[in-house]
Amino acid sequence: MKLLTHNILTSKCLKGVTVGYPLGIVAKEVKVNEVDFNPEFISRMIQKVDWPALCKAAENLGHTDELPQTVVDDYENNEEFLKKAHHFLMEIEVMNGDLICPETGRKFPVTDGIPNMLANEDEV
Repeated sequence: MKLLTHNILTSKCLKGVTVGYPLGIVAKEVKVNEVDFNPEFISRMIQKVDWPALCKAAENLGHTDELPQTVVDDYENNEEFLKKAHHFLMEIEVMNGDLICPETGRKFPVTDGIPNMLANEDEV
């Protein structure tokens, strides 16, 4: 599961959960895989990313090196910033672990890079 995916997942579907975001991460296995850099894609995604949640996720995974704490001005034209954002959004992947609802503590497993966000019938 890429950190870009993590940034959009929520457990709001669970009974009694009002926000369910951002999900906590407890990673058992993390990989860094090289992905082709597409500055246009990253530039468009930055507008949609909850940057503080991305920073917290990177911190939970022990990957805080060189991730700016805020989005820089004129990021669309800042290739160095876009490459750093690309690395954190697209190349760091949680292969195995758990996502944790911040309101209930409910764990959702991540297996082979795929988060299982299915809720039980009694949870919805």
